[in-house]
Amino acid sequence: MVHSRRRLFAALRHVGLAAAAFAVALAWSTHGSAQNGGGGLGGGGLGGGGNNSSIGIGVGAGVVVDAQGVLRFQALADSGLDAERRKAAVEALPGDLRQPARLRKVALSRLEAAYAEAAKDGRGVPDDMLKLAGLTRVQYVFVYPATADAAGEVVLAGPAEPWITDSLGRTVGVATGSPTVLLEDLAAAIRCFAPGEPHDRLIGCSIDPTQEGLKAMKDFVRQTGRVNPQAGADEIVAGMKESLGAQRVSVQGVSPATHFAKVLVEADYRMKLIGIGLEPPPVKMSTWIDLASAATVAANALQRWYFVPDYQCVRIAEDDLAIELVGRGVKLCGADEVVLPDGRRMGADRPDKASKTFTETFTRKYPDIAARSPVYAQLRNVIDLAVAAAYMQEHDAYGKAGWSAATLCDEKTCPIETLPVASRAETAIHAIWRGNRLLTPIGGGVTLVPRMALDAPNLLHDESGAVTAAQAAITLPDTGWYWD
Repeated sequence: MVHSRRRLFAALRHVGLAAAAFAVALAWSTHGSAQNGGGGLGGGGLGGGGNNSSIGIGVGAGVVVDAQGVLRFQALADSGLDAERRKAAVEALPGDLRQPARLRKVALSRLEAAYAEAAKDGRGVPDDMLKLAGLTRVQYVFVYPATADAAGEVVLAGPAEPWITDSLGRTVGVATGSPTVLLEDLAAAIRCFAPGEPHDRLIGCSIDPTQEGLKAMKDFVRQTGRVNPQAGADEIVAGMKESLGAQRVSVQGVSPATHFAKVLVEADYRMKLIGIGLEPPPVKMSTWIDLASAATVAANALQRWYFVPDYQCVRIAEDDLAIELVGRGVKLCGADEVVLPDGRRMGADRPDKASKTFTETFTRKYPDIAARSPVYAQLRNVIDLAVAAAYMQEHDAYGKAGWSAATLCDEKTCPIETLPVASRAETAIHAIWRGNRLLTPIGGGVTLVPRMALDAPNLLHDESGAVTAAQAAITLPDTGWYWD
């Protein structure tokens, strides 16, 4: 048992997805003409500063990739989820999927077999398969070993509800607005941790300014301060954005053309926009730009924020045949809080109090934020799927259940690399006054670095037998790939 858990830890220590958003903040001293009454000035056409932005951003906000491969922010005033559309969406579903379920079960090998059959006969894959019968979160993973009398199975279980697709193409529950767990994200996670010998797999992405862009921006700042110290905020923002240019987007460990990768990039890009005041937070909270002072920014010119799993944690059954995913799921950290893969801590000479308050508040309110802004619930879901897939690989759920996952692992039979690839991200710059100083944080970078999804001290033992009991309470039906 101890050896098995150690191997689980080894397999999961690189599942963690950490996103680093950087904001370079430059403080400009001014004398009168550049002042603007203390208000916020938005850069990049994304609106005003702090919580005073006039843009209405809710479920109708996201990112798009244009024809040139540039990632851009998008906000829609109407998400298209009116009562009539919700009713029509529910009525279009099979009768047994029209009601929410506290614990819906999805048998993965049966689902895969049904998917392969539907794809082969040319009728098209039913939507209920693509949406995992409406699951909105993976709460349990149950492994049922094959026996001489019965086939084995791997079952995902969690809350579920009828779903609808909004005007941004995001699938969400009609009642709660929680995003649906998608088959394509499950397939992406399984491909990262496919059947076979357990291994460490790094999953991540980064959005980085080019070396040429950083040099050009520094040259612009230096020249502007010397030649035109009275430059207005709009002029400064435009010049900084033009000199820095678009930034490179790269994805590691998972295809950049997948929805899985898109979720990682969007969640972290938009978190950065919230931090620097270019997207209003979906809940009442102070952002970094609200809290930062000119003195603080000058002393700490580079801000990094990381999303990491915050599982407290995985509760595992005594026989290792079941896990429960518990906890809030995601934590936002600053650079001085993040542990590197080799165990060293990344620290700053002078930790930024504004950054610390922002990340702690974002973490504490993450469940509320995810409930109001679906992309953060999607981030939690893909991390859950990555952990679940690593667990299945580490404990050979495939071999025990007699399931190869061959169809889900094959791009030809199960295409998931279908989205346009973002090669560059639009630089976001914001300017706001603090007294007679103009702060211009540049929210141009996001980096996902692998880190631990599960730390050994956080592994919860199923001392009460609750996880084992939840598995024992399930009876596999004779037919069908989902049931309540």
